[in-house]
Amino acid sequence: MKIAIISDFHIGYERFYEDAYIQAKNALDLAASMADALIIPGDVFDKRNPKPEVLAQAINIFRELKQRHWNAHVVSFSSANNTKIHTNIPIIAIPGTHERTAEGKENPLTLLSLAGLLVDNSESVVTIKKDDECVSIFALGGLSEEMVKPRLKELDPKPVPNNFNIFMFHQSTYELLPFSEHFIHNDELPQGYDLYVNGHIHNKVIDKIHNKDFLIPGSTVLTQLKDGEQEEKGFFIYDTVTKTFDFIKIKSRPFTSIRIKIDSVTPKKFSETLEYEISSVIEKYLPEKPIIKVNVSGNIEKGFKRLDMPIRSILVRFEDKVYLEIETKDLVDAETEKQIADIQEGKMYGQSIKEYGSNLFRSKLTEHGFDININVMELFAILCSSKKERALKEANEFFDKISNPISS
Repeated sequence: MKIAIISDFHIGYERFYEDAYIQAKNALDLAASMADALIIPGDVFDKRNPKPEVLAQAINIFRELKQRHWNAHVVSFSSANNTKIHTNIPIIAIPGTHERTAEGKENPLTLLSLAGLLVDNSESVVTIKKDDECVSIFALGGLSEEMVKPRLKELDPKPVPNNFNIFMFHQSTYELLPFSEHFIHNDELPQGYDLYVNGHIHNKVIDKIHNKDFLIPGSTVLTQLKDGEQEEKGFFIYDTVTKTFDFIKIKSRPFTSIRIKIDSVTPKKFSETLEYEISSVIEKYLPEKPIIKVNVSGNIEKGFKRLDMPIRSILVRFEDKVYLEIETKDLVDAETEKQIADIQEGKMYGQSIKEYGSNLFRSKLTEHGFDININVMELFAILCSSKKERALKEANEFFDKISNPISS
């Protein structure tokens, strides 16, 4: 049996709204023409409460898929949650983290399942049959990371004897994203499955779990503008007989991340350099409108600040030709860096923070016509050290005890 593994459409994603719909539709149509069954490991939608027009987009896509002739069909379904299925077409999906709702609440993927457009495989075992071959899929929909291990322990899934078994989930794994102790490790996933499939990660991954293939197809639309997403989008076709797979590329909007280093940056030099580099990339992809992320590093010429760089004017100039993002966090502004360092050392313009604050307080009193022949530091300390009600009370007591009260 040939299984298409295709994921993370993010239908309704606002920044690239048309791309999300068109690329999901084209990818699913192509996958259905090449495979006996489709499995979708999460994030069909970008939001848990999609707008009606976004739901309509998904309904149109899956309604057309349902009308196709399928050689394989769902022959059994067993759910830990006593849910039911309303079709036997071999389109098997789970909700991802973007679709996750509170326990007991319906999510948008469930609505597609209730409409008989696909099978919601969450916490259940679905068996698909083609001729004499059976493929069984256990799936775990997207959960908060700390819930994955206890939920798997509670469900204790087991492969179906004599079938080809797939374990499908939608989570971060520690081996791919070693950022949290809550992320599940590969070796903590149930053993005995013939293939492991994950969504959630937006770039293609080919690996092994328990010495079996582990595949992540990546998203069909660009969402995060990370370097790893520069590779082409697509899906896997897995052959359960030969246990081999191919990655099928789809047409998607091109994305390029470029890094530019400039020394002694002035606003003019910044503008000229970026406009040249951006124009060169646009020329490469004509007539398409690409996505470009520009990371600028270097040193700013003395007398200028990062805020002086004409980012807005560059964005406006190219808005009809490219989806553009400009990142300048690595552009060193010596004056601003000095101010930050001073603040970190408890200083401000060469003064301590306390001195700077009290002098600013003194100047504001003078600006508003107050007599400052008083102990300003004492009043400043009163206003800084107490809660609002107590500060006002102590300030009034301060004024009462001085012989010449402040007047304005």
